[in-house]
Amino acid sequence: MDVIELTRELGKAIQQDDRYIAYSLAKQVNDGDKELNADIEKFTNLRLELTNVMSCEDKDTDKIKQLDEDIKAAYKKIMNNKNMIVFNAAQKALEDLISNVNQIISLCANGEDPETCQPSSGCTGSCATCGGCG
Repeated sequence: MDVIELTRELGKAIQQDDRYIAYSLAKQVNDGDKELNADIEKFTNLRLELTNVMSCEDKDTDKIKQLDEDIKAAYKKIMNNKNMIVFNAAQKALEDLISNVNQIISLCANGEDPETCQPSSGCTGSCATCGGCG
């Protein structure tokens, strides 16, 4: 097998991992949550409205302040939705997995031993030892 074929096999393994499955299921639940989607649409519309108000020559500071408060409230409601909480946790777990995979690949490409190299669990501040930000 060449590297590309092996990478495709890695992709299949990732899609069989519990973290990917949990992410995929959480995404499906979010997509089907009508209240959550209505809240996201409201949030998006409020942001658009704020952009429009901010682009006016005569800025209505009271309107801007109210829209800012409404946006924060809408965002808080979205982030407190139980399905969004589950989704964010699943997404973070999947991102951590992908970050570890990327770090191992980068370490190996820099000459590290594939059998013993370990991804870092946090940012060291040195990009030279990093597989990429997650």
